[in-house]
Parts: sequence; structure tokens; C-alpha cells
Amino acid sequence: MSDTPSFLPLKGQAKDLGGGFTVRRLLPAVQRTAVGPFLFFDHFGPVTVAPGESHDVRPHPHIGLATVTYLFSGAIMHRDSLGYVQQIEPGAINWMTAGRGIVHSERRPENLADRPYVNHGIQLWAALPLAQEEADPSFVHTPAAAIPQVRVGDATVRVLIGDAFGHSSPVATSSRTLYLDVQMPAGATLEIPPLVPEMAVYAVDAPADVNGQALASQSMLVLEPSQPLQLAAPAERAVRLMVIGGDPLDAPRHIWWNFVSSRKERIVQAARDWDNDAMGQVPGDAERIPLPERRFKA
Repeated sequence: MSDTPSFLPLKGQAKDLGGGFTVRRLLPAVQRTAVGPFLFFDHFGPVTVAPGESHDVRPHPHIGLATVTYLFSGAIMHRDSLGYVQQIEPGAINWMTAGRGIVHSERRPENLADRPYVNHGIQLWAALPLAQEEADPSFVHTPAAAIPQVRVGDATVRVLIGDAFGHSSPVATSSRTLYLDVQMPAGATLEIPPLVPEMAVYAVDAPADVNGQALASQSMLVLEPSQPLQLAAPAERAVRLMVIGGDPLDAPRHIWWNFVSSRKERIVQAARDWDNDAMGQVPGDAERIPLPERRFKA
């Protein structure tokens, strides 16, 4: 084992989103703000949602980014200001481009109102390229059955976004992007070549070995540029790993609340628009999350 790690370790920070809904946030971090286009990484659950409990996320706005939602279990009902209504289910990829502005909510599906279920998944934000920061908003649902899955040795790899092991995801992106769901049985190994310039690996449910270094459960390792990944599951149990990455950001980004932009004044404008109820509404949902009391200053 090398004495000098060839990667940056990141530990998640607990963030309370309200109503007892807590997530582990890996990005952005003090040590690292982005990996490829991804500048936000939340791991939520597994959490049992009982009848009568609410982990709903009320309508809120975004600009300058794309949200990427992926579930291991459970369900979330997505509604947005464009009129899309989509129940997000395990294995699917849901890519929402905010661009110049969109409002959406993430709530408990009505068909699960009277029974408990376990919600577990990851939400990422991808910064849009400079030329597309003000693009028209959109929403695209790619069902689980359309996501390529390949067996590599003893490992199973789902190519959620990008290209890997001779398979290409149908999910369209704004820049070169990689997102893999890797499941490995106890004692298995897997090598992933440097598919994109920037890559990181996250251990969802168990520790693993990455390039000869220990990766704790629910932690992330960011590799040096263009470095391959050599993964090993522990001898005593299986492990699930998420690999993210892509081309580096084309310019620094500012992040405040739910807004991302290369320009501080754009975030100030978005906050003003939301305060003035000028960013649209989710049809049939009059609730809204107010701006934080501490405002962004350009």
C-alpha cells in the first residue's frame, strides 16, 4: 500500500432538509467543489417512510444546473412548472434541466399514502456549460429497462450516464459525463479505465478498497486526473459503488441555495424572481419553500 494516496478522500456531512429528512452531502466540499460537471452529491436513506409521515420537498426553484435523481428503492413523485408529472422509481434516471429557471416538487406518491416504504437514493446536480446556463428548461425520464447493464467479471455495472465497457447510456447530457452503478459480490475485483478526465467513487453501503487504499462506507474518493480505478469488495460482504465524473467545469461556478451560475448577479436576480413569485408554479401545488433568511450577496 502506497504511503501517499493518489486521491482525495471526502466524508459526507449530514444536512437536514426539514421534516426529519436528513441527507449525507458529499459535494460541494471545502476540499473539492466538483467532479466533472457534478457539483452536488446527496445520498438519502435508506429511510422508512411510515403512513402519516412527510418527507415531501415542497415546490422550489433552480437555475443553471441539471438535477439527476436515481433511486435504489422507494418512489418519489416529481412535478414541475412545465407540467411534467412523473413517478420516479428504482433504476430509472430522471434528468431535469433547469437552465434559465424551473420550479419542481418531490413528494410522496398517492399510491403509497397508506403504507410504509423505504426511500433510498442519490441526487446529483450537474452544472450546465456556460453556453447553456440560460437554456430552456426541460425534463426527461429514462426508465430502468432502458439503462444498459453489463457483467464484468463478477461485477455488475449499470451505465446510467455516459459510456463504459462497450455500452452507452441513452441519457443525453450537456457535456461529457459519467455515472455508473457498480455492484460487487464479496471478494470481487473490478478495474475501470480512465473513461473521463475526472472521476470519483462513492461507497454506498459497505467499505471497499480503491487503488490499494481503504474507502469507508458512505465516503467518496476523488482520483487524480485520468487515473484508472481498481476496485475490490471486502471478503466478507458485497458492496455497491457509484462512479461519477466527466470533463472539468468550463469555468468556476457560484452556488447558493438551489441556484448555480457563473455570474453572481444572476443568482441575485434569481432570488429576486423567486421572492416576487416570478419563476412559475407547479400546477395544483400552491406551497413553496421560501428563500433562506441569509441572502446571497454579489
